[in-house]
Formats: sequence, structure tokens, C-alpha cells
Amino acid sequence: MPTVGLQFETRSSDSPGIDSVWTCRSEQVAQMTSVATETWGLVFWSQGGTAHAAVTGPESRTGTAPVPEDATFVGIQFAVGTALRMATTASLVDGGIVLPDATRRTFWLDGHRWQRPHSEDAEALVQWLVRGDVVRRDPLVTQVVRGQGDLRAVSDRTLERRFRAVTGLSRGTVRQIERVRAAADLLTAGEVVSDVVDTLGYYDEPHLARALRRYVGRTAAQLREVLGGTIALDTGQRTTS
Repeated sequence: MPTVGLQFETRSSDSPGIDSVWTCRSEQVAQMTSVATETWGLVFWSQGGTAHAAVTGPESRTGTAPVPEDATFVGIQFAVGTALRMATTASLVDGGIVLPDATRRTFWLDGHRWQRPHSEDAEALVQWLVRGDVVRRDPLVTQVVRGQGDLRAVSDRTLERRFRAVTGLSRGTVRQIERVRAAADLLTAGEVVSDVVDTLGYYDEPHLARALRRYVGRTAAQLREVLGGTIALDTGQRTTS
């Protein structure tokens, strides 16, 4: 089911550096509710024949954001554990960077011009960015996120410091955002609130309601009934690459 005013399509990726790749078209909408996200990204859009590009940071809370009308977007959300060389992820939280000199074919990032991607070839761009050391991956943070490897030799303080340095957020905040986004997806698909509470391990319905208010900006009823205006939440089925 598409979001009113924003027509989303999202796919997963087999690239270890990518969380998802998405496309979107805005139609007769000037403002949206933004939803907290634990990842940073690159977004490219065209409006009225003019090309734009930006780095988007993690979002620690819900809010409102302007939407270019009648624009088409391609976005890459990077996996937790990746970071830009040119800017700390902490400096990007609840913000971002508009990239200069974007064209319909290229964009400028970290001192170099790169080929502007389509949704189908986002992996090729990320591969080049990793090879050029523009995007870096922290193997320790990746292990934490995936629950892999033996981390007993690493102190909790060290893990938390590395996690904050790479993601700009605490491990607890990342887990909360991941869980509440999953809850929003289930509710928008029509799941019963009590079932969502049980499935995702919330204490009770008020606990879920507080998380939705802080990170999504909608009540459970609004999500289930698709009310409250335009929201930056992909409510369609995610496809695989």
C-alpha cells in the first residue's frame, strides 16, 4: 500500500554496506512527517529538470520536513557499521549535507565526482565508494549489529564508544528505532496492536504508544487506518535484489 503523497518502492541488497535502496515520487505534497531512522544515506532527486544530491543523517526522533513537489528520488540507506570519511556520523544526526554541483549524470562527494546511480546499480556506486575509502566499515560494529563473532574480550565501554563513533547513536537507541519501525510496518499492514506488542517484545500497549509518539509521530490507530497525513514510511512490500 503506497503512502499518500509519497509513492515508495524499497528493495533490500546483498551488499554488506547497504541496508536498502529506495525510490520515491512526490505528488501534491509539500510537507511530511519524518520517521526516526538508525542509518545514514545518500539521496538523489530531480525536480523541474534540476538535479540535486545530499547526504542524509540518522534521525533520532520524529519531526516534520519539507518535500519538493513533483520530484523523483533515488536513495541509498547504508548499513549500520558504515560511515563517511569526510564527516562523522554524529555530526549528521538529525541533519545532513547538501552536495554541490549535482547534475543528472554525476555528483560531487569527498573531493571527487561520481556517477549518479539508478536504483538498479546502487551497489556499483557503493563498491567504488568503499574502494576509494570514501565509505568505511567498522568490522566490530558490524559484528555487534549482526550478533556475530566472539565479543567477550571487548568491554561494554569499548563497544559503546565504537558504536557511537560509527553510528552517531547508542546501541540502545538503534535497537529502539529498529523495533519501532518494524512495529509501524506491522500496524500499517493491519496487524492488531496487542499482537504487535507480543511479537516485538514491548511491555504493554502504552509502552508501544510512547515509542510510536517519539519515533514515528503517529498513534497505532492512525497507522492502522492510514491517517495523519503524509509520512516518510515505506508501507509497501520490500523486494529483494
